Amino acid sequence: MIIGGLQKFSLLDYPDHISAIVFTQGCNFRCHFCYNPMLVWPQSEVGKFKNINSSDNTDEKIEKVYPRFPEDGLFDFLKKRQKKLDAIVITGGEPTIHKDLPNFIKKIKKLGFKVKLDTNGTNPKMMESLIDEKLIDYIAMDIKCSLEKYDIITEVQPDLNSIEKSIKIIMQSGLPYEFRTTVVPELIEKEDIKNIGELIKGAKKWYLQNFKSDTGLVNDRFQDYEPYSLKAMEEMREIGEAYVDFCEVR
Repeated sequence: MIIGGLQKFSLLDYPDHISAIVFTQGCNFRCHFCYNPMLVWPQSEVGKFKNINSSDNTDEKIEKVYPRFPEDGLFDFLKKRQKKLDAIVITGGEPTIHKDLPNFIKKIKKLGFKVKLDTNGTNPKMMESLIDEKLIDYIAMDIKCSLEKYDIITEVQPDLNSIEKSIKIIMQSGLPYEFRTTVVPELIEKEDIKNIGELIKGAKKWYLQNFKSDTGLVNDRFQDYEPYSLKAMEEMREIGEAYVDFCEVR
């Protein structure tokens, strides 16, 4: 597994659990507002690997430009945290572009940890396999925007059928899950909230995340961009709650 970082402790990322967070490197999206640009591409290689995807020797491509965080070191840490941590959150980047993700999770599960997966939903086949093999215990999927604007947000043309299929798989999985949308002025408007609501209608949880502009971003045009006001976010939340069981701003 190509690991970009480790957060050793979190009370926020896995609901009601004490967790550590493993960040994988590499992503098949280039979302303007992503605040983990070094997990998408290193600063010195911006633009060089825009065509990275999950079907063409992804691990080999990424390894050329990303230094590896040692996997052995990670598991040494996890062994020392057995019975102190409840769970491991695997995020990115995009974890499902890595073919060795199932084996990586199996090693984590053998240590007795629950696993939460953060994903953009572009690899429903991988997600379905992880669910069928009982390798994940909680799923969080980012819904970037209404489907017709996905290419604007992500700077690629994703397979929208895969996005829809992933939503369906998650909602029918029987696992606890959440959907998340980062709300960025200019990119996400009230009409988009309605359209996303229709896409995930009947879902259990949907979080609207206010945009963070005070950090490094994939697209520096949005650096220090003014986020939506709390009032505007609440108005969007009120729209969203008509479609799902629970909608909250965070």
